[in-house]
This record gives sequence, C-alpha cells and structure tokens, in this order.
Amino acid sequence: MKIEPTWVNALPKAELHVHIEGTLEPEMMFSLAQSNGIELPFSDIDAARAAYHFTDLQSFLDIYYQGAAVLRTRDDFAALMAAYLDRAVAAGVRRAEIFFDPQAHTGRGVGYEVFMGGFRDAIEAAADRVSADLILCFLRHLPLDAAMATLREAEPHLDGVIAVGLDSSETGHPPHQFVEVYEKARGLGLRAVAHAGEEGPPVYISSALDDLGVERIDHGVRCLEDPDLVARLSRDQVPLTVCPLSNVALRVVPDLGSHPLPEMLAEGLVVSINSDDPAYFGGYVGTSYERTATELDLDHQTLRTIAANSVRSSFLDPVAKEHLLGVVGAH
Repeated sequence: MKIEPTWVNALPKAELHVHIEGTLEPEMMFSLAQSNGIELPFSDIDAARAAYHFTDLQSFLDIYYQGAAVLRTRDDFAALMAAYLDRAVAAGVRRAEIFFDPQAHTGRGVGYEVFMGGFRDAIEAAADRVSADLILCFLRHLPLDAAMATLREAEPHLDGVIAVGLDSSETGHPPHQFVEVYEKARGLGLRAVAHAGEEGPPVYISSALDDLGVERIDHGVRCLEDPDLVARLSRDQVPLTVCPLSNVALRVVPDLGSHPLPEMLAEGLVVSINSDDPAYFGGYVGTSYERTATELDLDHQTLRTIAANSVRSSFLDPVAKEHLLGVVGAH
C-alpha cells in the first residue's frame, strides 16, 4: 500500500533505536574533516556514499568508526545532534531516546565534557520541539573491564542519560558477559536495553532479558526462530525496536518485502519502526515507515499501531506517555 510521506511525517511517534554517530551524513563528515585537519579514506562525498554498501555488520562498523573520527569539538557533537533532531522533528518524532558510544570517542582522546556537552547543547536548544534523552552504549566487542571503566568515567556526566545499552558486533559476544556492568548501571538509577537477535541467535534475546534484566530489546527479529521465546515476548509485552532498512542493508533479510515485521505484529509483539544508523542505511524514521509500509502493504491503522507501540515502549513518564498516545490516536 502506498502511504503518503506527508501523512507519515505528520504521524506522532517516538524513535527508540537510533545511534547518533550513525546520523553523520557524508557532507558533514567532509566538512568536519576539513575543519579539524583530518584526512579521510574517501576522495570525495560521492566516493563516501559509494562505500556505504555492506555485506554484514562488521563491514558496516569498519566504515562507521572511520566516520566518527572526524568528531572532535563540543560544537562538532552539537552540530551532529542538532542535525538529527531537526530531521526527527520533520518526521513527526515527539520523543527520541538516542544511543551514543562513549568508547568510540574516549578511545581517541575525546572527553565526556566534549561530547556530552555538545549533545546537551543541542538537546536543550530543541527542547520546545522534541523530548530527547540519551542511552549510553557499551561496545560489546570490547571486554567487560572496558565497559566498567566506561561507566565509572561516565558517572559525573550522566545528566540526560536515562539508560545503558549494548551494541557493536553481536556474533560471538553474548549478553551474559556484561552482567556486572548492567548491575552497576542499575545501581546508578539507569534503565537497561540491549541489542539482541539481529545477527545473534534467539538465545541472546533470552540472555538479555534474564541476565541483564533489560526492559527493551533492540532489533529482536530472530525471535521468530524460537516459538517459546515469541510466546514469552508476547505475554510480557516486551518492546522490540525493529529497524527494517538496517536489516536489509546488513543482509539480515534479503529485501524489505521479506521482512518479518508483519509476522511479528500478528504474533502480538510490541514492535516499533526505527532508523538505526540512517546516514548509512538509506533513510531516517519517516522514510523507514514509508518504505516499509509500501513494501509490506501496511495500512494506515497498522502504522498508527506501530507509532503507538513506539510511545508505549519509551521511557517517558506515565503522564507524558498517556498524553502522547492520545495525540497518536487522534491522527
């Protein structure tokens, strides 16, 4: 079913699965590289875009971290966040819960006061247009000790951080390896989410729930391989932040028409649509809704359900959540 972009962008929604470093468009990458005196492995913007073709998660991450290296100053991080929030507002996002990877920055000598300061500057400047908070992610290809050190370093800078997450290369890095750092984060008053069941098997989803105590699963598309897990996710109404364009780009599914989202909805799962790393995967959240609806023949009511799921799955306070759900229902 063809859904008009204007209708999609007017539909109020939350975005719960977006990596701020993954919103770095090639134009900004080249501009920041020039101003910061950094040499890129691409000859021009077109060459950078041509490189955005991936065979798996790791081939994407290799380019992703190269791009993030151009971010050096507080103003750089503010500009990155401001550009994302502008696009999110234009796509109807009323609430954004945004991942960031501190280890991608501290590992090259950029301190918390720089990137956190920049993120906060932009979020505060957009506060009258969109509600936004941050989710601090641990890179799962690095050891537990590195995650623990990251959380200790982050403690003085947690204003505006509502949760911790787990991202980067999933295969071979099961969630149970990070129990200790999640327990420490919970002691600091932070909530918990984790990437699981994208490239990793369904047991990673169960581990994220049981070992890490997460409230939300990021991706989770491989849950359908385990009927007992599907029944659990449906019974407990565990939110799944699904990213269809990302799943296609990283070859989790062959094409949008093959995406399991309709089956997930039919099983009663709390599925939302999100953009993941939109600069690399071909579209922000509005485009993700529109293209997914077109390829999977989703109607307007299904998209309203998905948008309502996104709000219910958010970490908004109950009063704000009920208000936004009413706005979604009125669209």
